[in-house]
Amino acid sequence: MATSHWAAASAQTGSRRRGAVLERAILDAALEQLGTVGWNGLTMEGVAAGAQTGKAAVYRRWPSKEDLVADALRAGLPRFDTVPDLGSVREDLLALCRRARDAMFSRPGFALRSVIHECDSMQAERFHGVIFEGVVEPTIAMLRDVITRGIERGEVRRDAANGCVFDVVPAMMMYRSKVCGSEWNDQEIEEMIDRLMVPLLRPGHG
Repeated sequence: MATSHWAAASAQTGSRRRGAVLERAILDAALEQLGTVGWNGLTMEGVAAGAQTGKAAVYRRWPSKEDLVADALRAGLPRFDTVPDLGSVREDLLALCRRARDAMFSRPGFALRSVIHECDSMQAERFHGVIFEGVVEPTIAMLRDVITRGIERGEVRRDAANGCVFDVVPAMMMYRSKVCGSEWNDQEIEEMIDRLMVPLLRPGHG
């Protein structure tokens, strides 16, 4: 009997998550909460319950909701490194926009939008660096690569590699998603590329 009790206690102890495994579970639970109940509905207690741990384990690592959400976004946002070279600026832009669309409608994407839409100005300032470093800078870097390749192939005008042009795709996607409720299906992405970006980038434009 004593041996059986010891084995059960040992198994229970062994099943407890610690360190990086527990932290990953907490961050995942925070993303899940943001995507379902939003920033305003997220609580440290709810995150702890979602991660199947105690509230103290959450507070021990993240003293505030803002600290937890910032780390959850950093850990959850997809890593954008390179865009496939598909042989034409049109195909490269399509691939990039589809990847951005999929990221926007992923769990981290929903979490990020809940933060952007629901936080007040002081709270939003807290996440500015996370959003800029995790979303804005990588997107602009990839657009610059696509357009630079297009210039080298002779299919893009040489003065197109500038900030205004780089801003067009992110601005369109954010505006249409936030204001118009567009989900950016493949047809909408193709229309944006064919009717806006390709004519804008074509040599001799303007």
